[in-house]
Amino acid sequence: MMNAALPSRSASGQPARPPISVVLVARNEEARLRRALECVMALGAAEIVVVDGRSTDATVSIAREFPVIVLEGGQGVAGDRQIGIDATRHPLVCLIDADHRPEPDLLGRLWADLEAQGWAMVQAGVTIEETNFWTRAENEAFATFHHRPGPRTMIGTAPTLYRREVFDLVRFDASNRQVSDDADLCLRAHEAGLRFGIAHARVPQEHHPTLGDYLRKFAVYGREDAGFCWKHPHRAPSMLFHLLVRYPVLRPMAALMAGRWRAVPYFWLCAGARLWALGGRLLELARQRRSGKGMATVSP
Repeated sequence: MMNAALPSRSASGQPARPPISVVLVARNEEARLRRALECVMALGAAEIVVVDGRSTDATVSIAREFPVIVLEGGQGVAGDRQIGIDATRHPLVCLIDADHRPEPDLLGRLWADLEAQGWAMVQAGVTIEETNFWTRAENEAFATFHHRPGPRTMIGTAPTLYRREVFDLVRFDASNRQVSDDADLCLRAHEAGLRFGIAHARVPQEHHPTLGDYLRKFAVYGREDAGFCWKHPHRAPSMLFHLLVRYPVLRPMAALMAGRWRAVPYFWLCAGARLWALGGRLLELARQRRSGKGMATVSP
């Protein structure tokens, strides 16, 4: 269990919240970045770092309208997250994405859960504006398996608050762009003995996907699942159980028992698309190995 050294206490006798740095990674986010930064500015963070993934739109110029540090990235999401983290100066780091719309009290709520549980990192849940069947289904799916505060062995990397000591033990891996950044980081953090979980806080997300968008997203996840299994072969059985049993069977059963029937096709769609993409990517990686290209790491 990790406990940061805290210099003072609040009037209630509880440890005072240390300064927090916010890191936001963005690439071609001109449509959503301004609103994201308006919300982030209201959080009361000690510093805000925006890492641009070599955007070809107005992302950088929009970021420079705000009193933030703007850095050039381009190493993929994981690498750019680490670039931003390395540039921060404070004991706590919060990762926010351009489609997140945090309420002003988010950092305080995340810190409260982090401190109360003695965790190394804590993720907020996300809620999506319900614009069609699939966004309603996604919210029901999250309510079934994600929006239950408590300890986990796997969380997402954003919106998440971290103690800086986390990154003294594990770092985002920029060398393998097709490995899921959250699964890879959480596995190594868990194996290093760090504890983490889900917070009580929820973050609205500006996200208006269609069925095609979900299929493309799940296909990307499947390719990242394959990269994760290739990098961590001892975790491949657990990943297969996740996609063959937990997603298509256990979670739909839990959703039906809770009256969330829309989550069932969402879970099936996710499992099917991810399995299809995972299988295809593993075949690609196997062919590359046989051809002698070498696969010590997963190629971008």
